[in-house]
Amino acid sequence: MTNPGKKFYGKPEPSAAKKAKHERKKKAKNGTKAAKEATSSIPSTPLSKFLPMSLEEAKARGWEELDIILVTGDAYVDHSSFGTAIVGRVLEDAGFRVGIIAQPRWDSPEDFKKLGKPRLFFSVSAGNTDSMVSNLTPGLKLRAKDAYSPGGKPGLRPNRAVIIYSNRIKEACPDVPIVLGGIEASLRRFAHYDYLSDKVRQSILADAPANLLVYGMGELQVTEIARRLQAGENIRNIRDIPGTVWKMEVKEWKAKKAKNGPSSEESTEESTEESIEEPAEKFTETHVEIPSFTEVSQDKAAFAKAFRTYFLEQNPVTGKGVVQPHPKTVIVQNRPMRPLTENELDHVYELAFTGKAHPSYKEPVPALEMVEFSLTTHRGCFGGCSFCAITQHQGRMIASRSTESVLREAEKLTEKQGFKGIINGVGGPSANMYGMDCKNWEKKGACLDKACLHPAVCPALDTSHKKLLELMRRLRELPGVKKVFTGYGVRYDLALEDKEYLEELCAHHISGQLRVAPEHFSKQVTDAMCKPTREVYERFAEKFEALNKKCGKQQYVVNYLMSSHPGCTLEDMIEMAEYMRDHGGYTEQVQDFTPTPMTVSTCMYYTGINPFTGKKVYVARGKKEKAMQRALMHYKNPANYDLVYEALERAGRLDLVGNAWNCLIRRRKR
Repeated sequence: MTNPGKKFYGKPEPSAAKKAKHERKKKAKNGTKAAKEATSSIPSTPLSKFLPMSLEEAKARGWEELDIILVTGDAYVDHSSFGTAIVGRVLEDAGFRVGIIAQPRWDSPEDFKKLGKPRLFFSVSAGNTDSMVSNLTPGLKLRAKDAYSPGGKPGLRPNRAVIIYSNRIKEACPDVPIVLGGIEASLRRFAHYDYLSDKVRQSILADAPANLLVYGMGELQVTEIARRLQAGENIRNIRDIPGTVWKMEVKEWKAKKAKNGPSSEESTEESTEESIEEPAEKFTETHVEIPSFTEVSQDKAAFAKAFRTYFLEQNPVTGKGVVQPHPKTVIVQNRPMRPLTENELDHVYELAFTGKAHPSYKEPVPALEMVEFSLTTHRGCFGGCSFCAITQHQGRMIASRSTESVLREAEKLTEKQGFKGIINGVGGPSANMYGMDCKNWEKKGACLDKACLHPAVCPALDTSHKKLLELMRRLRELPGVKKVFTGYGVRYDLALEDKEYLEELCAHHISGQLRVAPEHFSKQVTDAMCKPTREVYERFAEKFEALNKKCGKQQYVVNYLMSSHPGCTLEDMIEMAEYMRDHGGYTEQVQDFTPTPMTVSTCMYYTGINPFTGKKVYVARGKKEKAMQRALMHYKNPANYDLVYEALERAGRLDLVGNAWNCLIRRRKR
């Protein structure tokens, strides 16, 4: 990995700060060297291949204490698809002694003491998903299964896991710094709408007794934090790392504003003793203030304004820091961290992952079964779907691994126990964006005034699948590899841009079904979702069918569809049902829209406003209407008859009730 501690801030510093930074680097280098020496003779027992989950495992590595303890709401799976495993291996690679507390009991601080007191800090994550999503269905009922727990057992993590874990850690080790990370912390970093409580909650950093929050993909941030703490720096003074969020006292923020000419009332406030290194004038130039928690919790227009501002600042090239005052603290987000380079990504994904769940588990972890023999090729997504958080977490610019790195990982897969010659996934949630680029990204990042794929594919975007095609061909040629599948994650509007890719996809890389996500067939709804129109989907479906006939295969498209998305009315759902009736697109792959933090769709759901246009958006809020919308997608199911009938009656479409060919349901005898 290219030295993660290398200066990556890109801003000139005062000379005093430069000297302090030089001293920090010197101390960090010496500390890292000592830490690496401590890990140089790791025993080759099976347990020692995993990061320790007990003091016995730590001692088997020759460690008397740990530098960093990672606490996670997921089971510990040492695979590069799991965020805790990546962070742990990156820190280990940087020379730190790392342990993991996975799915601790949270009714007391005892489980948080089992690895002892870490020398540097605790890192806290809810896991690969927000704990609300892990625990609850869209209807806010308890899930019967948790894919990230051994045996799929539910109930092994609390709701609001990050806050609860942090509180227990504070009880167990009150003087140890706490750093928040993972998707739950990342997407709740500002005041946000919380679906469970149906209200706006504070930033998670304002609610949790933590010192720092890492947002986005966190390898560079967490390694820099570790090195600076290793060098003896106080975590309260670590305020300048991109991709992090920290807390400022209200007095200090008012004082900084006062120096730039605010009201006389504000100018009477005095700054606290501890202040950031750069002058107030510089700070207020590099950070923008958004409406406060008090404002956004009381005014939906202010919420939409705040969302639009911080959404547009999520650009690692041009983005500024963002400040949001809260009643008892001020939340300060530094500008985004840059994406990892190709060399850095290669290094991360080729670290010493075992690819297995920790041996202490007696039952398999379902989430691992889905990805154990798959390959991650890149990060980011420029699709820009309104309901997806990848844009806010990984960014819109694609960061890809080298072909050689992916091939080396594939070769290791062929040697793993249980491998049967099938690589069951290549890419990830944006499978066919590997290797793609835009001529604007290097100088100004992703465009702020337009989307890459909506309403049409931007001509500035390089949509060639050449690099991906080369990778897939070379994967097919590897000894021991029988099949290489891409069963999901294909952006079909992008696939239409490259005929050669679509031909090879059909000929070699589908196992009977290709899962795609049109989500809806009403233009009003697909526009709200920033998804391709029905016409684009139809062109893809026709091309897919023709290419399969050409290569003599019977393969099918399975559609993922969504009900109750903001902008979707009963009339839109009836239009969808009629479309499925006419085109044989009836599917069980249906989900009700779930508002999750920091997505455009959730902003629209809560405010009823499109944050980018300011226009009002229709939102189905009541349980009854949401149930009717979902039932319309399963109109053939007899159990849904009453709901479908009521929906058709409410929409004035009882013409679709009867025995004619075009009716959705039959008329019952009364």
